[in-house]
Amino acid sequence: MRLPLTLSWLLLPLALSAQHTPKLPLHQQEELSFVAECTTAAAAQTQLMLQAVGAPTGKNYPRTMSNSGRLVTTGKYDWTPGFFPGSLWYLYELTGDSQWRDRAKQWTETLAPLQTFTGHHDLGFMMYCSYGNAERLAPDSTYNKILVRSAQSLATRFSPRTQAIKSWNYRKAWDGTTEWFYPVIIDNMMNLEMLFYASRVSGDPRYRDIAVRHAETTMKNHFRKDFTTYHVVNYDTLSGRVLNQATCQGYSDNSTWARGQAWAIYGYTMVYRETKDPRFLRVAEKATTAYLKRLPADLVPRWDFNAGMKGYQPEGDSYAVKFPGTELKDASAAAIVCSALFELGQLTGKRKYTSLAIKMLHSLASPAYTAKLGTNDDFLLMHSVGSIPHENEIDKPLVYADYYYLEALARYKRLLEKE
Repeated sequence: MRLPLTLSWLLLPLALSAQHTPKLPLHQQEELSFVAECTTAAAAQTQLMLQAVGAPTGKNYPRTMSNSGRLVTTGKYDWTPGFFPGSLWYLYELTGDSQWRDRAKQWTETLAPLQTFTGHHDLGFMMYCSYGNAERLAPDSTYNKILVRSAQSLATRFSPRTQAIKSWNYRKAWDGTTEWFYPVIIDNMMNLEMLFYASRVSGDPRYRDIAVRHAETTMKNHFRKDFTTYHVVNYDTLSGRVLNQATCQGYSDNSTWARGQAWAIYGYTMVYRETKDPRFLRVAEKATTAYLKRLPADLVPRWDFNAGMKGYQPEGDSYAVKFPGTELKDASAAAIVCSALFELGQLTGKRKYTSLAIKMLHSLASPAYTAKLGTNDDFLLMHSVGSIPHENEIDKPLVYADYYYLEALARYKRLLEKE
């Protein structure tokens, strides 16, 4: 097992904080200690990751682990490079240690060229998880400008005909014949936060208008009557009408992919925060109810709620035809929902959401899902699923699982400190 050269600088801010904390109720003290312990473990593991990847090159953003147990990194044009810098920002927020801020800035600033990227919809993940946290925790006029320029780039993928932001470019469905010329995926809800930010700081309402219209269109076409979600909706580029409701990463077109449902919960919670429109709150709560009723006892979902069930059938070249992975969990979905429920609880004043978020966080922090120091290729959480249909990242760590886990820890810490 590789150990960091020193842990003293990781532990010092937490120790100093504890010395100056006034006397608190026992339960609150215990939970703050829990957050501190999770933070210390995450900091130590991430220090090992930094040693493993070296200085940022624009080509070495941690993403996952290969089947042979090797660290997999990506270049900046993958959809995931913003998560590792974002995780470093959350460690800075959780510890107050300037060394994490300096590392976060270093990794974030390598993504600046992406501000003009228009190749797919994930610019919110790429830039807001990195530069958005940078602007929040270490404001800089350069960061502000980069985020607004990034929003301009994302806005180019919006069509007045479909009233939605195009997620991917042309591709075919798993049946090998159905063509998707304007696919929009539920994940796209997560990219809207950067558009709201851009309108707020620039004074230009166009970005907010696009975000609201996209949320309205998704609300109409991505949800079933029980508020479970389709992963993909394909639109006609001329008329804007819906052509297909399908999946790309879920088990089957009519199944409920757990992470897709998680994106919906988080996305509509965020849109309600930005708009205070009760329509969006209703969707967030209904989607949450649909998700919660399908959870196992440990509150970490199976990768797809319908995998292997009668009436749900993958097709074509999807690897799920051969390997349904019926018992595989997805810790990434749990981390996303955990973070979202902390915010939903605050926005609604409903303690039930906060209580569930706390239970989810404790489950994720348990040995069942949190890796031991020096294992798991230095990622924090074990047992996520990237995409079984693509035969990719099956029961592996994922950088975005770690990001939303740390965000949930930071949100819980803020909540405890307010009580």
